[in-house]
Amino acid sequence: MAEAVVGQLVVTLGEALAKEAATYGGALLCKEAAALRGLFGKIRQSKAELESMQAYLQEAERFKDTDKTAAIFVGEIRGLAFRIEDVVDEFTYKLEDSKHGGFAGKMKKRLKHIKTWRHLAAKLQEIEGQLQDANRRKRDYAVTGISAYFARSTNLGQAPHFTRDEDLVGIEEHKERLIRWLTGGGDAQEQSFSKVTLVWGMPGVVDVANIEMRILAKSIHNYLQGKRYILVLDDVWAERLWSEIRNVFPTSNCIGRFVITSRKQAVLTTREFSYAFHLEPLQEHHSWLLFCKGAFGDADDKECPLELQKLAWKFIAKCQGLPIAIPCIGRLLSRKLPTSAEWEDVYRGLDSQLVKDVIPDAHLILKVSLEDLPFDLKNCFLHCALSPEDYILKRRKTMRQWITAGFITEKDESKTLEEVAEGYLAELVNRSLLQVVERNFAGQLKECRMHDVIRLLALNKAKEECFGNVYNGSGGTGVFSIEGARRISVLGGNIEQLSLSGATQLRALHVFESYIDIDLLKPILTSSSLLSTLDLQGTHIKMLPNEVFDLFNLRYLGLRDTKIESMPAAVGRLQNLQVLDAYDSKLTYLPNSVVKLQKLRYLYAGNWKDSIRGVKVPKGMQHLAGLHALQSVKATPEFLHEAAALTELRTFDVCNVQSEHSADLSNAITKMSHLVHLEIDAAAENEVLRLEGLHLPQTLSWLALRGQLEKTWMPQLFSSLSHLNSLTRLQLEFSNIDEEGSARMPQLSCPHVLHGLRSLLLRKAFEGKRLEFYAGSFPELRHRVMGRSTAQPS
Repeated sequence: MAEAVVGQLVVTLGEALAKEAATYGGALLCKEAAALRGLFGKIRQSKAELESMQAYLQEAERFKDTDKTAAIFVGEIRGLAFRIEDVVDEFTYKLEDSKHGGFAGKMKKRLKHIKTWRHLAAKLQEIEGQLQDANRRKRDYAVTGISAYFARSTNLGQAPHFTRDEDLVGIEEHKERLIRWLTGGGDAQEQSFSKVTLVWGMPGVVDVANIEMRILAKSIHNYLQGKRYILVLDDVWAERLWSEIRNVFPTSNCIGRFVITSRKQAVLTTREFSYAFHLEPLQEHHSWLLFCKGAFGDADDKECPLELQKLAWKFIAKCQGLPIAIPCIGRLLSRKLPTSAEWEDVYRGLDSQLVKDVIPDAHLILKVSLEDLPFDLKNCFLHCALSPEDYILKRRKTMRQWITAGFITEKDESKTLEEVAEGYLAELVNRSLLQVVERNFAGQLKECRMHDVIRLLALNKAKEECFGNVYNGSGGTGVFSIEGARRISVLGGNIEQLSLSGATQLRALHVFESYIDIDLLKPILTSSSLLSTLDLQGTHIKMLPNEVFDLFNLRYLGLRDTKIESMPAAVGRLQNLQVLDAYDSKLTYLPNSVVKLQKLRYLYAGNWKDSIRGVKVPKGMQHLAGLHALQSVKATPEFLHEAAALTELRTFDVCNVQSEHSADLSNAITKMSHLVHLEIDAAAENEVLRLEGLHLPQTLSWLALRGQLEKTWMPQLFSSLSHLNSLTRLQLEFSNIDEEGSARMPQLSCPHVLHGLRSLLLRKAFEGKRLEFYAGSFPELRHRVMGRSTAQPS
């Protein structure tokens, strides 16, 4: 994982160097320019050195478990990369800080920073020397030649772990079909000369075989001529492997069967497979059978005693249907006395045992998957593992945290950071490293989770690589050692040990406990001056400590579902803030200083639970031109006039809209050409929305209008909807559509219009006896709600 740290750092250094020309141009003092030139030179040297190491580090990850010299070198590089990151973050902050204030204040800062630039350059020079020393030691003491080969091949010589036929449960249907197909049974299609089957699933569902394949094309082709044969390619990672080797195998005068197993759904994209089996985790019934076979295999009846059944289900729940884990835990328990006390003792220590020795070569399950991931995707995966067990990962929140952590970079101009992040999330699902919990009405991933066993293995890797650690707040008098971790997840309310740890290198603090002691939080914030993520979602905190506003590097501030009642003006000092998420908090207004946060990308506030759901925003919102999301904001004439400058918005939720706001609101929305999600709430149920000049963008996917619709505007509205090919969700509430009005809007129910609509909500929207839809209307509709309407749909 060191290559993931270095890869991300190289990107950060590149961003710092991109400011070089502009910084020189703004340097008024010769000494300042000279100091900056020296510092940029050191940054450039560090970047070049790290880029040279990247390829080696990626390869070294594969064999560092057996090559101790490589392991030591990788650990050294990771530590030095973290130190370089600290220097660059401090430099970036001081550089930005010198641009703020009056002329006299700026000059004073710049004179002071001359000494800082020299100090940081000296730090980088020292680190560069240590990088070179580490490189020299690696060359001097590395195991080379045949010795290295045997050291790195140790794992290949380990005894395989065989599975008995009776231990295969829950796959009877797939098994019978595969055997019938392989042996030539079945229908005419299944008896054709050459067919390919793909079996794919999550790690531990598909068995892994470490086989080095050497393609001897001509020999293989000649040998197979005129024969009946079966070829199994196990644990395939290369998506084009089959298309690259298929010509090796003869197709005439022989009958061949090919079975390919993979953890990656992307292997399916070649569309060259006759059959595809997706091996899902086992159902509860099959999990129980497999567990009992392992735990009570020596008993004649293989039955679990009644007094142990409750505990047995706890063990099964921990495995969550993973076939590789269930029998291993069963065999562990078979060596213990069948008593509740003995089994309880095993369960308490199960997490550490799963990682260490219960599952043979457990770390290899994750190791192979991680080696195939690009460095930025590795960081995203380990970030997910820091959440609590069985935690539901929300798509949008997860993507925002990846972006602000620097894990996501724009690959090309055609994709936004959000689109890249969504692709990464889908990739982790396709690689079976995350499991889908729910998709939204448009079929997009909405929620996912990580399998408990995979999470335990990933957490062990995250801790080993200093990526992150979990603090359980178990109490005690000792000081909690974070062991160099850059990220901490707090899963317990007592943070006393963490507060005493004196952590200085933290980049992220995630709190998953409702109660947290503010007085104990303050020392953590003070020592962690480079913190970039502070997520306090769900805590009962009412006021932010002043120490938060000294975190110059803070990019993500999560206050969703907290008791925060006010935001101090000091928030304007967080010049790098990209996400301010205070949705479902007690905030009713935002301070004037929020308009200084010009890097802000997402701003969420408001509260659905209260009757007044919007927040009041200050003057000057047009300065936040980089906003992608703004939710939920109270409408005022001044704000709506300024909102026309927010042309990058993808999500816009405005409430308390009055009739007189209509013209400014329509003008603002018309200029938001990238809008995907739009919600407009009238000030009251009887408030009329007069949006005659509204032109909805083609990108719109979700539209919610809450308030009475001007009757003369209805035909225009539904005509505009007919041109929205991306619209999947439509909500109309309190619309006051009557039978006469519905007759003037045939576009609503024509089959060729809104053909992609998947969710339709009409709440108090129609006043009449009968609302008719043509047969075949909304062919993709999956969700329909018609609440408290006087009409019956037909």
